[in-house]
Amino acid sequence: MSINAELSDLIDSKFREFKEGSIVNGTIIDIRPQVILVDIGYKSEGAIPTSEFEDEEVEIGDVVEVLLMKLENDEGMVVLSKEKAAHRQNWEKIVKVYEDGGLVKGKVKSVVKGGLMVNVGVEAFLPGSQVDIIPPKDLTEYVGKVFEFKIVKANDERQNVVLSRREVIEAERSELRQQFLQTVKVGDKVEGIVKNITDFGAFVDLQGMDGLLHITDMSWGRISHPSEMLHIGKALDVQILDVDREKERVSLGLKQMQDNPWQDIEAKFPIGQQVKGKVTKLLPYGAFIEIEKGVEGLVHVSELSWVKRITRPSDVLELDQEIEAVVLGISIDEQKISLGVRQLEANPWDEIEARYPIGQRITGAVRNLTTYGAFVGLEEGIDGMIHVSDLSWTRKINHPSEVLKKGDEVEAVVLSIDKENQRVSLGIKQAENDPWSDIDDKFKVGDMVKGQVAKIASFGAFVNLQDDIDGLIHISQLSEDHVEKVKDVLKVGDDVEARVIKVDKVERRIGLSVKAVEYSAEQLQKESQSFETLKPSSEMVGLEQAFNLASPSTEEWSPSED
Repeated sequence: MSINAELSDLIDSKFREFKEGSIVNGTIIDIRPQVILVDIGYKSEGAIPTSEFEDEEVEIGDVVEVLLMKLENDEGMVVLSKEKAAHRQNWEKIVKVYEDGGLVKGKVKSVVKGGLMVNVGVEAFLPGSQVDIIPPKDLTEYVGKVFEFKIVKANDERQNVVLSRREVIEAERSELRQQFLQTVKVGDKVEGIVKNITDFGAFVDLQGMDGLLHITDMSWGRISHPSEMLHIGKALDVQILDVDREKERVSLGLKQMQDNPWQDIEAKFPIGQQVKGKVTKLLPYGAFIEIEKGVEGLVHVSELSWVKRITRPSDVLELDQEIEAVVLGISIDEQKISLGVRQLEANPWDEIEARYPIGQRITGAVRNLTTYGAFVGLEEGIDGMIHVSDLSWTRKINHPSEVLKKGDEVEAVVLSIDKENQRVSLGIKQAENDPWSDIDDKFKVGDMVKGQVAKIASFGAFVNLQDDIDGLIHISQLSEDHVEKVKDVLKVGDDVEARVIKVDKVERRIGLSVKAVEYSAEQLQKESQSFETLKPSSEMVGLEQAFNLASPSTEEWSPSED
């Protein structure tokens, strides 16, 4: 074999050592504006874009690792890449760290949908939920910062990596938590930061350990929600109330860092003492008054006034209003104080009997009407009630509106006083003489009388006679002929002439008859007797039953004023 042939074989065997896709060492032989020429010992050099060296300072003669991508391009040059060589090596390192369960450092590059992109030698994705224990609201604050990460996924086929910073933090916190649980004891005072707020309390970060600060342990006073006192991120000193090492739970107290204001509360605020305070809350049933830091008392709506009808405390009080009150009662166990405002003034009901003695005549305006009577104003906040039965001696009044309306000035007599229940009973009829007291002198059986129809009922007609006394014409006494309906014969307002056939002073009843106007004395006596002896089986009722039927439910009646 000739020398040239041997040399050719030697060169070919040397070049056969170079394989596309392998990582080889190369020497920089020239640095140009756009490319850097690298000699890997092959028959031609390779060109690498200058951009692949932008983070490095290189000189001619430097040895670099490159990826042999192609032995020869169309121009006869070797195709090389420094970045891809680094990526290959970094990927192998990433896979090794992932398999070993280790940590990797990386720099956050940018914010993307759902999280962050991180450079850990290769591009990796950090989901937003894995950035921190509490997912941050603003991810941009992490860009440019270097952190340690746990690799939770490395897909060799797709060449993608998923990271978690949260797992790193939780692992650190777990270690700190164990240290904390081993050393802390009940009564210790520790510093923490509010991590989360709920309706029932707040979770406080104690250097890796979460402690629960219950709402009842936040303040000696009353609070409706933890957010009234705390906000996330707030630093505070708390006291250890309980430690459960097995379940890794810690209970905290904030109010315990201060003296208990309820200690010796009865000595500070004895019953009957006058106090000053600020309105902190208004509710339908009362108002809460802060009389000392951490100490509130309740003024029930019924304790706001002796006489005013206050339905809601907000009608007379405002938030932050300074008021005076009297201590009515204290419950240390329940940490409750009852207060009263009306006790600052004299109770007008204490001397009500002196101001309104029984039998005294009073004048007042009708303030309100009910089905059972009328309320008359006596003075500010005090009314007297006239029962419907005390409106008239003579008339059967079913509703006070038949004789009264709001605003009417009336004269009445004080009948009784109930101080305990704060009631004054009045009567209008008692202001006049009872016309029934001498009824025997006014009406006798057989007398002819005249009057006006005041009411119509199915069983008869009520006629208003002298002195406002009503007499009843039973339907059977309207005519000798059968009467089907009273209204066929009479109507309200009609003037009638009738004869008295019955006078009952005890029951205050007068029976009248139209058909007996022309009767003789003998006929009249007979008619009166037959009227009173009607049997229950009869189609008609007797006089007593007829009067008893005159009620609000009676059909076809109307007030005389109509």
